[in-house]
Amino acid sequence: MSETPHQTGRYFEHFALGDVIEHAVPRTLGQGDASLYQALYGARNPLFCAQPFAAALGLADMPLDNWLVFHIVFGKSVPDISRHAVANLGYAQGRFLAPVYAGDTLSAASHIIGLRQNKSGESGLVMVETTGTNQRGEAVLSYTRWVMVKKQHRQAASSDAVPDTVWPQPAPVIAADALPLPQADFSAWDIKATGSPLLFDDYETGMKIAHGDGTTLEESEHMLATRLYQNNAAVHFDAHLQSQSRFGKRLIYGGHMISHAAAMAFNGLANLAGYAALNGGTHVAPCFAGDTLYGWSEVLEKAALPGRDDVGALRLRHVLVKNQTPQEGQFALKKDVDAAKQDYADNVVLDLDVWAYMARRRNA
Repeated sequence: MSETPHQTGRYFEHFALGDVIEHAVPRTLGQGDASLYQALYGARNPLFCAQPFAAALGLADMPLDNWLVFHIVFGKSVPDISRHAVANLGYAQGRFLAPVYAGDTLSAASHIIGLRQNKSGESGLVMVETTGTNQRGEAVLSYTRWVMVKKQHRQAASSDAVPDTVWPQPAPVIAADALPLPQADFSAWDIKATGSPLLFDDYETGMKIAHGDGTTLEESEHMLATRLYQNNAAVHFDAHLQSQSRFGKRLIYGGHMISHAAAMAFNGLANLAGYAALNGGTHVAPCFAGDTLYGWSEVLEKAALPGRDDVGALRLRHVLVKNQTPQEGQFALKKDVDAAKQDYADNVVLDLDVWAYMARRRNA
């Protein structure tokens, strides 16, 4: 019996511009998922771990962490989009549209919006818009990502087998006035619960914040996290197969580093009140078990939200480096390669551009 792309994962030849792929399998999330996620990353934001805190903000319940929701939706797309990926290259135009609570059931679908075969004929780039919805069909998350996918037949049999190149250019930043407005009333935000007095008005554009608390990655933890998201990409699990790969060992799922970056950010950004958008992101370099991560953030922009005096939006760059502590005043990000080109510093592994909510002072 021949296998279909649904069973084995799609190679580059199996994608067609305009296709909408409904991903299996719906997933009902519970408090157990939230507790496991917190145990994996040590996140301390009371919005996601203290029910009375969330209730004081007028929320129906304690919401699930934004990045847990992101990873669950992302994981659903892996069997159909990136099962045969060479690399997940970037993100853009991500929006956290509505809170997700324990008991909600998430589904996902992806729209193929870009295709470009590489010159080698061995792989191609696929760009998708993925949307996560709850059990009522309401969109809770949307984002664009692009991924390099292997070809099943390494060289095209003819020019007819090469798809026309269609490659959109997503806007690099979501405008502040286009951000989804939070449902919570942040006038009741309790700084005693976070242990930090620093609110929206205390941050200035250009500030750089070292987060400390380095984390050494463990094989068991990254595999448990990736299983939590039902991401079945072999590069994260199959040590025998990966021993024959260019890395020679299992690759850690890039989203694992995103969650570590967000958890570390509590040191210096303790009153961050959830994320509004993912403007863009790059997994600069791979990570493996034994690497030690350190994080820092830069305030790129500040914005008021229309009709809201209780909350503002901070545009932040979250950066992770490995095996080298970032020093105050020496936040390495890029290096000069030659006069015409810049490249990332050798120890950078993640460069993430996000919008985050932050409560404002009541008299501001």
